Amino acid sequence: MKLLKDILYGARISQVIGSTHIAIESVVADSRQVKPFGCFVAIPGNAVDGHDHIPAAVRAGAAAVLCEVLPAEEDRKDHVVYIQVESTRSALGHLAANFHDNPGERLKIVAITGTNGKTTVATLLHRLARMFDRKAGLVSTVENRIVDRVVPATHTTPDPVGLQQLFADMLDAGCTHCFMEASSHALDQHRLAGTPLAGGVFTNITHDHLDYHGDFNAYIAAKKSLFDSLPASAFALTNADVRHHETMVANTRARVVTYGTRQVADYKTRIVENSLGGLQLHIDGQDLYTRLIGDFNAANLTAVYAVARELGWDSMETLTHLSLLDAPAGRMQQVRAGDRSIHAIVDYAHTPDALGKVLETLKTVRQAGAVAATTGREARILCVVGCGGDRDRTKRPIMAQVAAELADHVILTSDNPRSEDPAAIIAEMRKGLDPIQARKVTANQDREEAIRSACIQALPGDVILVAGKGHEKYQEINGERHPFDDVAVLTASLTTTR
Repeated sequence: MKLLKDILYGARISQVIGSTHIAIESVVADSRQVKPFGCFVAIPGNAVDGHDHIPAAVRAGAAAVLCEVLPAEEDRKDHVVYIQVESTRSALGHLAANFHDNPGERLKIVAITGTNGKTTVATLLHRLARMFDRKAGLVSTVENRIVDRVVPATHTTPDPVGLQQLFADMLDAGCTHCFMEASSHALDQHRLAGTPLAGGVFTNITHDHLDYHGDFNAYIAAKKSLFDSLPASAFALTNADVRHHETMVANTRARVVTYGTRQVADYKTRIVENSLGGLQLHIDGQDLYTRLIGDFNAANLTAVYAVARELGWDSMETLTHLSLLDAPAGRMQQVRAGDRSIHAIVDYAHTPDALGKVLETLKTVRQAGAVAATTGREARILCVVGCGGDRDRTKRPIMAQVAAELADHVILTSDNPRSEDPAAIIAEMRKGLDPIQARKVTANQDREEAIRSACIQALPGDVILVAGKGHEKYQEINGERHPFDDVAVLTASLTTTR
């Protein structure tokens, strides 16, 4: 229980109607979760406006209402305190943090943003911290963790109320650090408001989420806001190899440091060898051998190393631990099954850039020469890929184009169609194909059958990439989530097909 006046710190208040010297037992932004003596924060949205639910919140027992537009005088209740603020989205983060005694102030929180690489960098940092025997939390697309306890994730970055509760639970468990993904949606919606950060990491930015942001400039601005908000005591780590990395830190107060594998950087890695067996890297004057594969994972590992050094962790111990880490679930995850010497990969790549990088990597590391020497042919790459429904439609033809350009055979299939017709999504993907590319593309709306088809067609030495869903254990169709696991389906298909 907190006094309302104590949890309002940080909210930009325009007007208060009533006394703030009242007890508050909860802070919520969903009127269905309001309980007696709660504070309801009315969030405006595209589909639903929380202001429309103020009467329901009051009927449920709300003692205070935060809003951007005050209810008409005749609609106000004398026993309810009404607080008008500039932005309820921003205010919610501050209220939630204050309600939980600002747990972020006692954690070293590092936020990672970018189109691709967020999950890998955050997850590897958490695993690295545990190898150092440090208690740490993780907030990611795949899962949230409080030390080693898994807390299911519903969003890449939780809403402010859930996020501050997570931080508080981490503190209760003895955590000293937290590594979290910061999605563009979360940054645009101020979900990190009230959260002090020890550092921010920028991995890259490419075509994604334009259905939400409207255009690429707005998408960039959302990512940039993370670095604009960093305090002078924090570090701002950017990938010197990618476009817009300087834009991200143009106005930051934080100390700027860079990492990369190609350009001059504060933390520079040289790729010595890149194969399906893993990477050999040269970092900070030392060699590192890792089971992770791909140029982008070399960049991810460099980012992890850089964060560790910025946090003051020992260089040699960090490199030793990094050599033992595996890829997170669904991120260039190798699937080994059957006895046919087929290399199978599951990856979350759901943007043109991510898919292109994965396929370029597989083209680089496939053992084409060895296969040709023993079978008289080159190894092929077979790619199974789809696009999600009710999401950015402009990337669909580009996804098919990238797949057909870089893979030897492509099977277009269903991803999470949601409310859309899978056949219509596939038809939109096909629009990106020229006549030559179209000849090596087939389609199967049944994702399990598409994966099985790739396994049937694959020959020894070939590489199968199943892209788009990665770690997900479901397929969302017409509002329902049906059990579906790319890794499990691929494993079974490799085992049963000949």
